[in-house]
Amino acid sequence: MTDGRGNAPGDLTTPSVIRNLSPAYFAMVMATGIVSISASLLGMRAIGWCLFGVNVIAYMTLAVLTILRLICYPVAFFRDLADHRNGFGFFTTVAGSCILGSQFVLLLGRYDIGFTLLGIATCLWIVFTYGIFTILSVKQSKPTLAEGINGGWLLAVVSTQAIAALAALIAAHWPQPYRLELNFIALSMWLWGGMLYIWMIALIFYRYTFFAFLPGDLAPPYWINMGAMAISALAGSLLILNSADAPYLNSLLPFLKGFTVFYWATGTWWIPMLLLLGVWRHGIKRFPLFYDPLYWGAVFPLGMYTAATYEMVHAMDLPFLFVIPKYFIYVALLAWMVTFLGLAHSIWRHFAQGIRARRP
Repeated sequence: MTDGRGNAPGDLTTPSVIRNLSPAYFAMVMATGIVSISASLLGMRAIGWCLFGVNVIAYMTLAVLTILRLICYPVAFFRDLADHRNGFGFFTTVAGSCILGSQFVLLLGRYDIGFTLLGIATCLWIVFTYGIFTILSVKQSKPTLAEGINGGWLLAVVSTQAIAALAALIAAHWPQPYRLELNFIALSMWLWGGMLYIWMIALIFYRYTFFAFLPGDLAPPYWINMGAMAISALAGSLLILNSADAPYLNSLLPFLKGFTVFYWATGTWWIPMLLLLGVWRHGIKRFPLFYDPLYWGAVFPLGMYTAATYEMVHAMDLPFLFVIPKYFIYVALLAWMVTFLGLAHSIWRHFAQGIRARRP
């Protein structure tokens, strides 16, 4: 008997962990990083610093495991890369790198490390964007739309907007002409991410409404429907803040403000919808709730919505909205804590099963 990725119960040996590592596990870095940033922005600096430390360890550990998986188990690695349901999980490495880079910038003022992580993320973005979309286009055996698409596809949008956000953060403190170049890159990625969301969400919404929808189909990555819009609003808010010292962005200010509110409002619309679907899944259909690394993809949007609303309040002078991040941060922190405890319990349970299995 195995789980969804081929692991035998209690099989927590190093080779098994590496071979079956989910490509979406960097969502833990995404979630931890943005909750840390949100807490710091709202004055909870001790929590922000603690989560920053956790995130550095998580990023380094996952980076080593991912590289080992590529070297030692290339067949499993590239099988996931070419899979419609799992391939987009690789974009979490891009977004995770950018969000960790944003932590170094905001918490430590280390723009050199932030720029290094931006470079790593950009290279990964190029490889995964053109690699995954090309593979999925030319492969002969393809699933149906209902089987192949899920909210995880929007991680391609999140990774694009994460690059835009980090580039905008760094540009605000860099001299010319680099400031102009980074702001232009941030603007271009912001626009491309928005276009990509429109393409993908149309297919996802079509899958929602015209195909049979089972409780098992509503995986946690569907929360990325909201998270992709939240990070788009965050990147737009940072570009608005940068416009004061960037004449080119200042000339686009009405456009930037309009689309930022558009992104934020769309993300806000998704929250009640996703909550209702969650009640249907777990409350009505009694779908079991157990730890899955994909749940980090549900924590991330909560933290991102908090940070995005906070930045939009300051970028567009909307003080009446401050009540949202003021209290939403506690929802994000609770979700992070529950998921982290689920991870710890899962590791302990598998470890205990492994010990019992080895007893004579």
